[in-house]
Amino acid sequence: MLQEFKEFAMKGNVVDLAVGVIIGAAFGAIVTSMVGDIIMPIIGAITGGLDFSNYFTGLSKSVTATNLADAKKQGAVLAWGNFLTLTLNFLIVAFVLFIVIRLMNQLKRKEAAAPAAPPKPTPEVELLTEIRDLLKKA
Repeated sequence: MLQEFKEFAMKGNVVDLAVGVIIGAAFGAIVTSMVGDIIMPIIGAITGGLDFSNYFTGLSKSVTATNLADAKKQGAVLAWGNFLTLTLNFLIVAFVLFIVIRLMNQLKRKEAAAPAAPPKPTPEVELLTEIRDLLKKA
């Protein structure tokens, strides 16, 4: 049973999947930082200093705080600004993946469209070619 598990774990697909998940997590962190640290502050500056991460709607009358962290301590809230930020993260990741897959498909099409090298002549054809060349010289 241990040997079967080892064979399963070392298959190319499992290792490739693990590498993909790790790279995906790192890429997700980069996109999250890009949205939170670059894009949302620019949007906030354009809209007059709005910070979407603190946009919320209190669901009870006891919520009187002006920032999301304190409001969550006071009661139930709809953190729709946070949802907006995460939705923007998703759209950026989806768009980048679309571009990467599109470029990969274009490369595959170029490779498929490239003319294949002519097949190597068989030994019989090579021998006949040599005989023909020798007869021409004589």
